[in-house]
Amino acid sequence: MNTTLSLQGRPALGIGGTQKLLIDGREVDALSGQVFETRNPATGELLALVAEGGAEDIDLAVAAARRAFDGPWSRFTPFERQACLLKFADLVEDHFEDLSLLDVLDMGAPISFARARRQRAIGLLRFYGGMCTSIHGETLPNSLPGNVFSYTLREPVGVVGAITPWNAPLTSTIWKIGPVLASGCTMVLKPAEDAPLTALQLGRLALEAGIPPGVVNIVPGRGEVAGAALAAHMDVDKVAFTGSDATGRKVIEASKSNIKRVMLELGGKSPDIVFADADLDDAVTGAGMGVFANSGQICSAGTRLLIERPIYDEFVARLSEFAKGLRVGNGADPATQIGPLVSAAQLARVTGYIDVGLGEGALATAGGGRLTEGALAKGYFVAPTVLSGVDNGMRIAQEEIFGPVASAIPFDTAQEAAALANATPFGLGGGVWTGSVKKAHFMAKAIRTGTVWVNCYGLLDPTIPFGGYKASGYGRESGLQHVDEYLQTKAVVMQNG
Repeated sequence: MNTTLSLQGRPALGIGGTQKLLIDGREVDALSGQVFETRNPATGELLALVAEGGAEDIDLAVAAARRAFDGPWSRFTPFERQACLLKFADLVEDHFEDLSLLDVLDMGAPISFARARRQRAIGLLRFYGGMCTSIHGETLPNSLPGNVFSYTLREPVGVVGAITPWNAPLTSTIWKIGPVLASGCTMVLKPAEDAPLTALQLGRLALEAGIPPGVVNIVPGRGEVAGAALAAHMDVDKVAFTGSDATGRKVIEASKSNIKRVMLELGGKSPDIVFADADLDDAVTGAGMGVFANSGQICSAGTRLLIERPIYDEFVARLSEFAKGLRVGNGADPATQIGPLVSAAQLARVTGYIDVGLGEGALATAGGGRLTEGALAKGYFVAPTVLSGVDNGMRIAQEEIFGPVASAIPFDTAQEAAALANATPFGLGGGVWTGSVKKAHFMAKAIRTGTVWVNCYGLLDPTIPFGGYKASGYGRESGLQHVDEYLQTKAVVMQNG
């Protein structure tokens, strides 16, 4: 069997032929009959044809989600929803190797990176399972005259339109499905056209878990067609979108159709701040992988490295050696640390930004372009790149590149570091490396960002909320707040005689 379609002799599920839409519990062709290709970004080889959903398919999927919401799913008790979610988690655990392989083949993640998300993927579903039986209203004291009883109910929003990115298909899809199921909502999910296969496989497993037809519908398609139709649909009650800030603005505009609720997890240009008193061994590795992991295709990647001036030259040199030592290759190879970018378009974007940075006066002390030797020539590989001599006003320090490119910027004081950290339209993540508890707490408070990691980077847990400030969006995923995003509060005021 072709090595790009298997791992250690195991065939990949959800590969080959034409992968269909999943609507109302059935796999169906797009009404238009159109399909699009999805290819392995490491080799360029065709993985599958995928039915290309359009506006009419979105209409059918939303109608199915509405019927399920008003019908069988509405009669599931919290305990029954919990049982479905826990069964779903068990199935994801049973099929985790296949799902990881789909992420490897469809978007290029190294298998080691995909496998490392095992606890996160399964843990999220079990966390949401626990939340099913924790949703409740409150009895409210009031100062109304007479015998008046008041309380609140917590009710599901309704039909959710979810639009997911391509950079982490397994976990980003679970991040949307989990709270929908826990809250009692139903959904239509449009996965990114660059990597739709994992979402389709998860949809099949949801049905196997006993989740009724129509509760989870998966409709791959183009963002400007299927995604736009979903965001503007009059019978969708909420849109949950993860992607670029530019597309997020379009989602907000589309939501005006029926004033639907919107949750946005958008881009970032996250600062990772290294003080001279940090453990530099830990900081080089941690900050390095905070940029280069998943080929830099992580929304919260710490791509702006703010380095205290006394250690600037040493740290840049050490980080550059670290970058040069990373093994770049096909994600199916367990030894690979950095895989390809997801597509030719993303390759052009990243190399274009590197050229812009060099043109602005930055110096590439590691990497600096596409890798084309041997088998790498067939894929979309960019060398882990360190750009020194960067000013925070340069485009490479202000615009999201979404590739393995670190911009090294010097600073002199903690106050200057905080100012530089906040001098961007984004506010998704940020890191601080220091041996001083005082500095750690100062920076954690000073940085206007949704998450601050101290002496680590990128760690996530189902109990910890994740989301952004400013142009990085609003709403929170994970944590107790996440399911709350899918609930309405109804007040009941009752006159008792």
